[in-house]
Amino acid sequence: MSKLTNVSKEEKKMLRKTFWRAFTLFSAVTPAKQGASGFCYSMMPFIDHFYKNAEEKKAALVRHMAYFNTTIPMSTFIMGIAASMEKENSKNKDFDANSINAIKSSLMGPLAGIGDSFFWGVLRVIAAGIAVSMGQSGNILAPIVFLLIFNIPTILVRYYGTFLGYTLGSTYIEKIYQSGLIHILTKAASIVGLIMVGGMTSQMVKFSTTLSMSMKGESVLKLQSMLDQIFVGIVPLGITLLCFYLLNKKVSINYLIFGVIGLSILLSVLHIA
Repeated sequence: MSKLTNVSKEEKKMLRKTFWRAFTLFSAVTPAKQGASGFCYSMMPFIDHFYKNAEEKKAALVRHMAYFNTTIPMSTFIMGIAASMEKENSKNKDFDANSINAIKSSLMGPLAGIGDSFFWGVLRVIAAGIAVSMGQSGNILAPIVFLLIFNIPTILVRYYGTFLGYTLGSTYIEKIYQSGLIHILTKAASIVGLIMVGGMTSQMVKFSTTLSMSMKGESVLKLQSMLDQIFVGIVPLGITLLCFYLLNKKVSINYLIFGVIGLSILLSVLHIA
């Protein structure tokens, strides 16, 4: 953390505010935005400080209301980087503001993979194992030990991750922008972000039909098998692309959510899916 000497007292104060605000990351989750409102709230100390113009401040707030979802302990690292990019954007009129969300999107997936594996797959299991063995022996401190073993490392990572992300951003973002690499980085980050969205689509959007055709008591056609032969996941992909198209046509996300829920209920009642 030696690079913190390059961070002013005012910036350290804002980073601490961001750290505390990050505890509200998923306090207002929506299917379309996940932790966007919490991320935007956490970024407000920097937005208020760096942007004095009302329109620029509004644009920054809208920018950070984009979809955001990653393992909570890793989120503050992304917030630190985003804060450093907002600082550069406020100083450099030629800065590409779209690169901020591109970097955010590209980091969500990889950091979620690391965070989920360590914090949920390793640390939580170790903490639970120790606490369970204590509980079986009748030790009333077992729940407290579990909370301490899991939360102390988690909170430390969140705290220092905020500063690390900001100092790394402050050190390297300006350099890569001056060298022209920011355009390549933005393009690469956008590609990674799209790959992540594609992976989420295949994992989270499900459709399976039971429709089949029978002749003389024998099944001669199963619709789901035929669809899988054409393209595995073709219906979920089609639904996702249709929703994306309607969003671009300014159709309300609420209409899409209720529409998908209504269609799901109808298909279930008709025994189609």
